[in-house]
Order: sequence, then C-alpha cells, then structure tokens
Amino acid sequence: MRNGVTIGQAAAFVGVTVKTVRHYHKLGLVEEPDRDSSGYRRYGSAELLRLVQVRTLAGAGVPLAEIGSLLDADTASFTAALADVEQQLTERIEELTARRDTLHRLSDGNRALLPDRAVALLERMPGLGFTPDDVAAAREGWVLAGALVPEGFDDYLTHVEHAIEDHRFVALSKRAAEAAAWDPDDPRIAELATAMADHYLAHPEQLKIVTGLQARTQAATRYKLIARHGAEQAPASARLAALVEARLRAAGIRVPAPDSR
Repeated sequence: MRNGVTIGQAAAFVGVTVKTVRHYHKLGLVEEPDRDSSGYRRYGSAELLRLVQVRTLAGAGVPLAEIGSLLDADTASFTAALADVEQQLTERIEELTARRDTLHRLSDGNRALLPDRAVALLERMPGLGFTPDDVAAAREGWVLAGALVPEGFDDYLTHVEHAIEDHRFVALSKRAAEAAAWDPDDPRIAELATAMADHYLAHPEQLKIVTGLQARTQAATRYKLIARHGAEQAPASARLAALVEARLRAAGIRVPAPDSR
C-alpha cells in the first residue's frame, strides 16, 4: 500500500480546492499519482511539492499555460521568465492604480471632468440664484467646451469669473436660463435676445464669453456643438441663442452662422 494522502487532503495541505488539483492534472502541470491497492490515488511528497510550486506561480500571476515549461526550465531561464512576469504584473498594477484613481475622481463628477476653476464657479452659482438645473446645464456645456476647445477654455473661465461680478450679467444669465421653459414663439425671447446682445456689445470682455470658444480649426462646427448643446430639449433656448448671435453678427462680431462649416 503506497504511503501518501488523498486528493482532498493534498488540496487542503496546499491551499487549493480538489477541483483545482484536478484542473492541474488535466493541464499536465502535475502528474496524477498511481492508485493504491484500495483504488485511491495517494499523493506523496513529490506530488505535494509540485502542487505547491504550481499554486505559488499561479498565485503570483504566471499564466497556467506557461507554468509547466517554467518549472522544467534551467535556473537561468526560470529567473528570466520570472522577471518577465514581474514586469507584466508591474504594468498591470500601474493600469489598475490609474483606474482606481479615475474611480476616486468620478466620485466627484465635477472634478473628474472639469478643472478646479470651473468647479469653483459651479459651486458659486447657487449662491447667485441659479437653480440646480441651471448648474447642471452649465456643467454639461463646460465639459463639452473644455473637450472641444481646450486651447480656449482657460481664457473662457477667466472671462466668466470676471463677468459674474457684474450683477446685470448675472441677471441676464438667470433670465436666459428661465427662458428654456418658455414657448419658442414667446415675444419675450426677442426682447431678452436684444438685451443680452446689447449688454455684450457694451462689455467687450464679456463678449469674449461668446467669441472665445471658437476653435482654431473647424471653428463653426465645434462652436455650434457647444452653443447648441441641449437645444433639442429646449427649443426656446435655441431660438434665444440664434437671435443673440444674429444681432452680434449684424454688429460686425464674428460668430459662425448656422449653415457654416
């Protein structure tokens, strides 16, 4: 009768499941011991050592398909192979760390997609009388603007920072936000558009809030994507923006026309 332990005992000693041991057998990583006179396979010290080696390498991240040749290699090849696995694991760790950091940033949806300056502006908006929906709309527009016109976004934020110190600008901006709920044919839209355009024309620095997001390349296309963001959900806002732009264009201000590319 052969000395040794059963497969269940071997698995428990090594720290794996019986299913895992059988999988190692199937892959040829560990030879199945012969059966004893009672019909049981008995695992001796040689099989247990091999199981420990396979489990250790697998736990270290070595692919199962490579473990057999690795264990059968000479010392130099074994060392080189382990160094390669270590490099792969290091790269994987760096990738996972980057993903973890991204998840941490996503816990604050604003800071994940916007610079701190933009976040600070969003945090000021409620105190200026803007509603949560207004803040959400500004956030979406700024995320889009930062992505499509990154070279001009920092200057844009500077212009907004200065503009919100102007009570008239804030009042017109809040009125424009309210207009999103109006009927597109509401006569107040034309009146508001005139007031906004006149204010911009009288304050060139604030006018840059409109003109500053014109990209250097594909200017009209990118500008329209930003300026018309959400127009499908708020036709009144689309009409207001179009009227403001038309009045500015008539005054000689360069604003891409709706049919330009």
